Formats: sequence, C-alpha cells, structure tokens
Amino acid sequence: MHRKILLQGLTIAMLSVVLGAFGAHAIKSIVTPDKVSLFETGVRYQFMHSIALVLLSLFTYQNGALWAQHKGIKWTANFFLAGILCFSGSLYLLTFQSLSSFQYAKIVGPITPIGGLFFMLGWASWVRIVWIHKVDK
Repeated sequence: MHRKILLQGLTIAMLSVVLGAFGAHAIKSIVTPDKVSLFETGVRYQFMHSIALVLLSLFTYQNGALWAQHKGIKWTANFFLAGILCFSGSLYLLTFQSLSSFQYAKIVGPITPIGGLFFMLGWASWVRIVWIHKVDK
C-alpha cells in the first residue's frame, strides 16, 4: 500500500508544480489579482498535502508490515486525497468562475470548507495511529 500512496503523493506534487507555474505565468492576464491569490492558496495546500502523502508512505515503509496493513494509513491517505480534491479543486474552480457564464459559486463555495475538514481528519487520523501504537522510532 505504501507504494500506491507514494505514487499518489509524487504525482500530485508534480501537478502542483505544473499548476504553480501556470498560476505564476498564464493566469495573471486572465483573472483578477484576488483570484490569482485564491489559485495560489489551492496550489499551496495541494503541494503541502502531497508531501504529507509522501511522508505517510515513508512512515508506513519505515515502520514495517504492521503499518502497511493498518487501516488508519489508508483512511489518512484517503482523507488527504479528498481534501486536495475538495479544497484545492474548489479553489481552482472559483478562480475561473468569472470566465464562465454559469455562476457556480453557490455550489462550489461550500465544498472548500469540507475539503479543509478532510485535511483536519487526515492529520487527526495520523495522530491517532501514532498515539495508539506508541511509535518511538
């Protein structure tokens, strides 16, 4: 399982760099500065949590088979992935709303805090794993 989490984290990190470059160069001419800031927040949180996935994978690998099979590891990874999708994804959509004739802020806007909740649940899940199993290494 740690290989799958590692690949997900690395792929999402790579996409963060691509989106960051896009945000730094291309979107400044098509959206307002406040929307650029919104986009950058999405990229920042996506990148932070992709690194969290990579670290989770290394934690799983480092601490042996016990961790690789622990259900909490999968839950933690899934919470981070859902957070990236909901939080960062909704910020990306809100960034480009002005370019669309369909006003979807009322639909997409409430998804952002749900993504934040997923991030919090991911971190809490990881804390729980470490706390319950008294990881010393």
